[in-house]
Amino acid sequence: MKRTIVLLCLFSGLMFSAKCDANDKINILTTTTNLESIAKAVGGDYVNVSCLATGNEDPHFIEAKPSYMIKAKNANLWICIGMDLEIGYERLILEGSRNPRIRPGSPGHLDTSEGITPLEVPAGKMDRSMGDVHPLGNPHYWLDPYNGKIVAQNICRRLKELDPGHAADYDRNLTAFVQKLDNAMAVWSAKLKPYENSKIVTYHRSWPYFAKRFNLDVVAQLEPKPGIPPGPGHILEVINKMKAEKVKVILMEQFYNRDDAEAVAQKCGAKVVVVPNAVNEQVKDYIAMLDNIVSRLSEALSEETK
Repeated sequence: MKRTIVLLCLFSGLMFSAKCDANDKINILTTTTNLESIAKAVGGDYVNVSCLATGNEDPHFIEAKPSYMIKAKNANLWICIGMDLEIGYERLILEGSRNPRIRPGSPGHLDTSEGITPLEVPAGKMDRSMGDVHPLGNPHYWLDPYNGKIVAQNICRRLKELDPGHAADYDRNLTAFVQKLDNAMAVWSAKLKPYENSKIVTYHRSWPYFAKRFNLDVVAQLEPKPGIPPGPGHILEVINKMKAEKVKVILMEQFYNRDDAEAVAQKCGAKVVVVPNAVNEQVKDYIAMLDNIVSRLSEALSEETK
């Protein structure tokens, strides 16, 4: 009986140790810069936020560095994209941190994909021959602005749980962020409205949420399978498809090799639009990142329709 009581006390301590005193700031560690940006907007003056990524790398392949484990050791709240985007490094970092506050299942671990409607959930048996397919669905959901609101709401709820003394402040910050996002969304929708149902090609299968939100038609990817570099045979298939369907824009992230995209574009009289899909030194916050994508893409589509 005594042993059971001790274990229960220890468990309770782990479950609630992520909570902060009223005068303490919550130390947040995010896996991506988009999450960092949204966490700062919602947390405001009551959080310290740091991030593993820089916004310039492929978010699938962040390394589990010892320095990241040290960062995680001091965190009250770990925030991740989920849907297996971080499958290659999250567990290693969390275990290496030896921080029970941020382990999955604890209040200090937040998977922001909760409430997101996943796209491209694979059916049937999966194996490595299919490429880097995610069994829970495509994890690039942050490229739909409406999902950005869900992320912000999830962060707000968790911050209020960990720091109830500032719940009203988090609610106000959330309202302000959502209002800014809604105002921006009205502008973005107007910019892309003339190009509804336009056909585009992308490098990686990163864009289904963005394309669905703005009614664009992604007809092909330069990667034959997710995470597999394009070979000559597949590149020829993409060229033929682009010519047949008169596709004039290739959309891709800045961390992929641009050479293949430029070669295809030259053959098809198309334009390559290279954009960051995460906050970095070019785009300073989540809304600016999306604004950059919409502006660059709408400009390219406008040029191709003249």
